[in-house]
Amino acid sequence: MEIFSHIALTFGLVLTAALMAGTLADLLHLPKVTGYLLIGVVLGPSGLDLLQDAHVHELEPLTKLAIGLVLFGLGCHFPISHMRRIGKRILRLSIGELLITFLCVSLGMLAVGSFFGNDWKSALIFGALALATAPATTVLVLKESESEGPLTEAAEGLVILNNLGSIIVFELVFLVITLVGGEFPGSLLVGLKAFLTSVPASLALGVATGLVVSLGCSLLSNTRWLVLLVAANTFLLGLAEVLETNYMLGYLAMGLTVANSSDDARAINSNIDRLTGFLCVIFFVIHGAELDLNAFLQAGVLGVAYILFRVLGKYVGVFTAATFSHEPPAIRSWLGTTLLAQAGAAIALASVTAQRDPRLGEIIQPLILGTVVVFEIAGPLLIRLSILRAGEVPLARAVHHTSSTPLDEIMKLVTRILVAFGKDPRHRREPTELKVSDLVRKNVSGVDQSASFRDVISLIEHSHDNTYAVTNDENALVGIIRYDELSRVMFDQSVADLVRADDLCSPALWKLYLGDSAETAVKYFRISNHDCIPVLSGEDQPRYVGVLRRRDLMQYFRGRLDSEGESSNTSSS
Repeated sequence: MEIFSHIALTFGLVLTAALMAGTLADLLHLPKVTGYLLIGVVLGPSGLDLLQDAHVHELEPLTKLAIGLVLFGLGCHFPISHMRRIGKRILRLSIGELLITFLCVSLGMLAVGSFFGNDWKSALIFGALALATAPATTVLVLKESESEGPLTEAAEGLVILNNLGSIIVFELVFLVITLVGGEFPGSLLVGLKAFLTSVPASLALGVATGLVVSLGCSLLSNTRWLVLLVAANTFLLGLAEVLETNYMLGYLAMGLTVANSSDDARAINSNIDRLTGFLCVIFFVIHGAELDLNAFLQAGVLGVAYILFRVLGKYVGVFTAATFSHEPPAIRSWLGTTLLAQAGAAIALASVTAQRDPRLGEIIQPLILGTVVVFEIAGPLLIRLSILRAGEVPLARAVHHTSSTPLDEIMKLVTRILVAFGKDPRHRREPTELKVSDLVRKNVSGVDQSASFRDVISLIEHSHDNTYAVTNDENALVGIIRYDELSRVMFDQSVADLVRADDLCSPALWKLYLGDSAETAVKYFRISNHDCIPVLSGEDQPRYVGVLRRRDLMQYFRGRLDSEGESSNTSSS
């Protein structure tokens, strides 16, 4: 559209759309990554076509920097001491998964491709590309969910090894094609040079940049780290582009170097973390806009076959390796599905294929671009499902819980504006006259003490309170459930069918009655950290009525202070 002819407007559109998509994803309990990708599809050529190709191309350095920073952060989590602890375990899982995935995809695509006139060369390349896992997608979903545990640890390790393995196997496959096929343009020496220089050069560039960062951060005040980090990361990207090395390997090597050469690796990564998150928002929207739904449809039978063989290879590969390594059930069942996202590395290698051999590129590139649509949209959902099922997501992140509704915030905004102009819309009564019965929220139902764990979670997701009253069949107060205490518990699916609300509640230390004064309520809120207190009908027949919310009471008294202050100013003048 003509209105988005300026890149600043396009940039604003991308960020605004991402903000809306992220909020909607929260409400629908989806990973934000999925929301960003889908809104990108809507804005791109497959949807409304609002993003100009020239603008997408101009934003490409930012999207590459986003991937690079994600890999840098991932590398910072793997100091040598940590790698020694998990190295053998992760390596066994990786070798099994890479080997079975390569064989499954290569043999499968060879069998199916023979009906379409494709030879063994394209099948081997498909096998190499199938190994790659999208690092940005995988890491961002894990980080957003705040997951922690053996599955998360293994997924992060395999993301590194998968992309490294994919690049190495890809180069080896082209060496085999050169040596055996004899149709590859150029000589065997060209292929050997590409293999022997690209990977080591990328790693060397990353190591050198990592050493500069470690030394610089030790010499500079931490208030100047961000400038140093942005400079180092942008220089690394530029040098990788100029020298035609793999920038993703460079960033990974940079992170690993900082992790093992600096005592402040975690602080360094935290320093640049917000920038990483911001750039990743742009990356996923732009990446979503580049997803071509028509390419997926054109991939046809070969595309469906590639998807099925890759999914089968990843799952069976991890399951087999994990079984032989005696890994826990969560690793065997769910690690494979955390590795299905695929994007940047596979697309880049498909592009390299087209440059080296245009005939093979005509087969490889359209199919990879088409199948990426499925892997990138389904991938984040499967990652989140896997870590939830494995019980590695804190309850606070497993549910979407807010303390106020959008309507509440709009009303507060309107009230603040009116008060600023001296028009307070709130009716005021003297505090000594106000009773709990005047402020109680009677539409807040209690939780039945026999409610299941799942029912309690459902209540939390649809409530804006942090304290929940538990009642029995006679509507008497049994106790309370505090969200703050519950959210520290890991979201373990195995307890969902065993725990009841009665097991989760604690005694109600603070409770109010309808006849209590507002001043009593203020005293209770002052000495407790509850956001709401259960209200009972009376001391003789204490039946649960509803709750008194801290914010309702504070809003009343804040209005009183505002009104009194305004009256005092008027009198003084």
